Amino acid sequence: MDVSDPKVPASPYRLYGTPGSLYTAKARSYLIKQHAPFENRAAGEPRFRNEIAPKIGRWIIPVLESDDGLLVQDGADIIAHFEAMGRARLPAYPTTPLHAVIGQIFELFGGEGLLRPAMHYRWNFDEVNRDFLSIDFPAALAPAEASDADRAGVFDMASRRMRKAMSSFGVSPDTIPAVEASYAEFLRLFNAHLAASPYLLGGRPTIGDYGLIAPLYAHLGRDPYPADIMKRTSYRVWRWVERMNAPGQDAGEYGDCSQDLFANDAVPDTLKAVLRYVAEDYLPEVRAFVDFTNQWLAARPDIEPGTSGLERTQERRIGEVEFSWRGHQLRVGVMPYRLYLLQKVQDVFDTAAPEARGAIQALLDEVGLGDLLTLRTSRRVERRDHLEVWGAPRAL
Repeated sequence: MDVSDPKVPASPYRLYGTPGSLYTAKARSYLIKQHAPFENRAAGEPRFRNEIAPKIGRWIIPVLESDDGLLVQDGADIIAHFEAMGRARLPAYPTTPLHAVIGQIFELFGGEGLLRPAMHYRWNFDEVNRDFLSIDFPAALAPAEASDADRAGVFDMASRRMRKAMSSFGVSPDTIPAVEASYAEFLRLFNAHLAASPYLLGGRPTIGDYGLIAPLYAHLGRDPYPADIMKRTSYRVWRWVERMNAPGQDAGEYGDCSQDLFANDAVPDTLKAVLRYVAEDYLPEVRAFVDFTNQWLAARPDIEPGTSGLERTQERRIGEVEFSWRGHQLRVGVMPYRLYLLQKVQDVFDTAAPEARGAIQALLDEVGLGDLLTLRTSRRVERRDHLEVWGAPRAL
């Protein structure tokens, strides 16, 4: 049998995505760390286009397929699926309240809050990145037998679409200096935090690490221009990126380092500094998203639970909102998926014991993120049949 044939199961799991995909990077890192038996499969394979994407209801990656026919779409849901099965070698969700809520904050911020530098440093430096991207994108998105002309067409189409998306995340000639300054600040703070521990919360990765690896590997640690920045200015972050894609702990430079998280649910000052950065850099966008969404839902009281309220069910955006960010007015697309991740932060708080809720509230108030606990939409975002849909109305 030809194991390169995508119809031949050579492993219990197949992860469909691309090497340069932000959301695929999150799921891939998790599977590597869990020693899960899986194969990387290209989203350009005919089987993905003709069989899997129609079952998902839209062309979107990553998708995890198992031998029994199960399909799980989205990095957060892939991780949750493995955790629920008890298959995790290194559990992603901390069991102590402060670590649990911090993990969910960085899952949200990593995958969504770092999109501006991720898109800017990929698409605004063609003199360095283009030769790499023009091969990398078609390698995963075009059929294996595609001609050079067809591959060039695939890249041009993807490039146009992604450059358009970049502007919808708030990247423009006016905002580029602020985007670069903001990212440099993040690298400095995260690099300082990694001086004493190999991962975000101690000796092993948690859900916050998997959120951060999404942009820090796929775009910012792999594309030539930003990878050079990371290597030159933030060596520990670069090593963390390597570490997150290694099956073992890969922390020899930390000496005899255990795989435990920080003892007693501790939160070092270096981590509080990163959380304060998140409050400054991303909280304004969260506020704008929640406010816009509540107005949008109020104008559509007849949306049936379990539906998106959109004519095109595969659409990810419900509109655009404007907000102030680092001295600029940004206009960005509003995606319910981000609210789905925000809810995970709030769910940790809501299900915690009273004493633990007090500790969570105190920490988030200290670092300026207390509003994350109260910024709630009038309807929960749920994931059904691989799509974001609205739950029943709830009292706020």
